[in-house]
Amino acid sequence: MKWNTAVTTLLGIDYPIIQGGLAYLAYSDLAAAVSNAGGLGQITAMSLHDEKELKDEIRQLKQKTDKPFGVNFAIGKHGNPYEHMVKAALEEGVDVISMTGGNPAPIFEMIKGTNVKTLVLVAARRQAQKAEELGADAVMIVGQEGGGHVGREDTGTMVLLPQVVDTVSIPVIASGGIGDGRAMMAALALGAEGVEMGTRFIATKECLHAHPIYKEALMKGSENDTVLIKRSIGAPGRVLKNNWTEKILEIESVAPEYEKLKEYISGKANRSFIYEGKENEGFGWAGQVMGRINDCPSVAELFDRMIQEAGVVKNRWCE
Repeated sequence: MKWNTAVTTLLGIDYPIIQGGLAYLAYSDLAAAVSNAGGLGQITAMSLHDEKELKDEIRQLKQKTDKPFGVNFAIGKHGNPYEHMVKAALEEGVDVISMTGGNPAPIFEMIKGTNVKTLVLVAARRQAQKAEELGADAVMIVGQEGGGHVGREDTGTMVLLPQVVDTVSIPVIASGGIGDGRAMMAALALGAEGVEMGTRFIATKECLHAHPIYKEALMKGSENDTVLIKRSIGAPGRVLKNNWTEKILEIESVAPEYEKLKEYISGKANRSFIYEGKENEGFGWAGQVMGRINDCPSVAELFDRMIQEAGVVKNRWCE
């Protein structure tokens, strides 16, 4: 089954599957595995300390794969300056830059005149239109089911995706609630040219930085074991439900201010759980698709399974 979508053509990949940015988890081992399997792997730039670390990670990735890959820039509201990191990525000759959160306009200015492909993660039609106006090559649209930061409205991927497809002329990539071949085919049926997955890639053998307790929680939990935090400060994000996130929600109900929350929603708290497995001292991002995850395969095994599942759907459509 040969795949030929606008996304596979744009990015030069075999399958229309993109690995999400995954803060503190998306490094060269995982990115290389995804790219080698035929998708687009990515490094998370803003989880690294400085330009040198980013350049080193990109160089390691290039030693592990000769396939296209991307570098993701999370440019959130309370984030650090990122221009120096974009410059470092460009100096290393990256194929793709993806952007999540914040205003991506400064990055588009920096990459003018290059051949770098650009992807922008959005959560609303207007954001998708704005990304197209800025010159994005494709938009990734995330519904409310997704892990990590999602939109302020409670709109799911199945409704939001076709709305965005009908609104922009550039390729649309579906994100949120996707973790297998059937979900991928559903997204394509709604007009997507590819899919982005985050939570599903955490529960893989090559996601080396994710603690076994984190992976086990994703495999054993259901879609009801996630909760939205940070909604009170205008930056909702979906996480695994635990005692720590209950504390966050309690603070939000009483004092919905960033200063009151920052200790609990910090990168340090995130790393405490995902790196060290300290369930009561931190949190881990997770989408509702965890209700469909029950194993921890290699990335190659996951891709093989997804393509087989997609083939079954295609054959059923074409009988």
